[in-house]
Amino acid sequence: MKAMILAAGVGSRLDPLTRNLPKPLVPIVNRPVMEHIVYMLRDHGIVDIVVNLHYLGDQIEAYFGDGSRFGVNLHYQREDQLWGDAGSVKRAEDILKDDTFIVVGGDDLSDMDIGRLLKAHKDKKALATIGLSLVDDPSQYGIVLLNEEGRVTRFLEKPKGEVIFSNMANTGFYVFEPEVFDLIPRGTFYLLGRTLFPLLLQQQRPVYGHLTASYWRDVGDLAAYRSAHLDALADRVRIKFPVPQQRKFVWIGDNVEIDPTAEIGYPVVIGDNCKIGPGARVLENTIIGQGCEVESGAVVKESILWDGAVVLEGTWLERCVVGSNCHVRTNVAVFDGLIVSPQRPAGR
Repeated sequence: MKAMILAAGVGSRLDPLTRNLPKPLVPIVNRPVMEHIVYMLRDHGIVDIVVNLHYLGDQIEAYFGDGSRFGVNLHYQREDQLWGDAGSVKRAEDILKDDTFIVVGGDDLSDMDIGRLLKAHKDKKALATIGLSLVDDPSQYGIVLLNEEGRVTRFLEKPKGEVIFSNMANTGFYVFEPEVFDLIPRGTFYLLGRTLFPLLLQQQRPVYGHLTASYWRDVGDLAAYRSAHLDALADRVRIKFPVPQQRKFVWIGDNVEIDPTAEIGYPVVIGDNCKIGPGARVLENTIIGQGCEVESGAVVKESILWDGAVVLEGTWLERCVVGSNCHVRTNVAVFDGLIVSPQRPAGR
């Protein structure tokens, strides 16, 4: 079985974090969110994966290469323009057409039980199966209505107000049979939620929903991005941390220098090659990337530091995200902040 990871989008809702970094490379606990997806697929025995690329796609290919470092085989499909999720799937037809295949977004955090999803798909003899999750605010997602057999009877993308008829949200995990390619036009911008699924329902094709109890979160905006880290630290989602657990709820990498007078709270993740200075305090719900430094007397709490970030002497950070290689200046306090490089990539 093969899978497709959708990784071409701009990720504008996470701006400015995505000005210099494609959304699938945005780190969740010091690993790109797409890397967590790759491991999830691999752990379910799915190792042949096609990835579509557009916005800053060279960075994605440079990081993942041919996939061998992660135990998978990656094939890249470069797009000169955005074709929509269904349009992109159509462009991968030659790779995916031989068997049942899976499609998943490259920017969601999940520990989806793919085995259960596939079993539900096969048991129902479905043409398409949508992974579903219960959400508090359905207005940000595609929502579905199921009959007593689990068949989708209604689908609506990002409903508003009185139009909301369900709190079962589309997770962006799909299982398809190859026959679906016959219904997607070639060389056309085409969307799964707004075009393909309404067409399948109109033609009364067998489309089913699978309501999962697995963790799933769309990390498409800053609030969700922060919440995903809190969930990972609280063990609400089963993902692989890149550094070992040194004591309960404290994960510390290699070559980390922690001054004896520094305070390390919990839960905390500290990546490789970091320095925590005299009297510094790294407090609860903090994730520090590789090569970071927290200088003397600085306090970091409920914050996320990307690789190479430096918190200078006497600075207090709380509920902040600090981008790669950014330095937060001395003797300031920043609450609920977002600190990134102002540079944009060439051509943007």
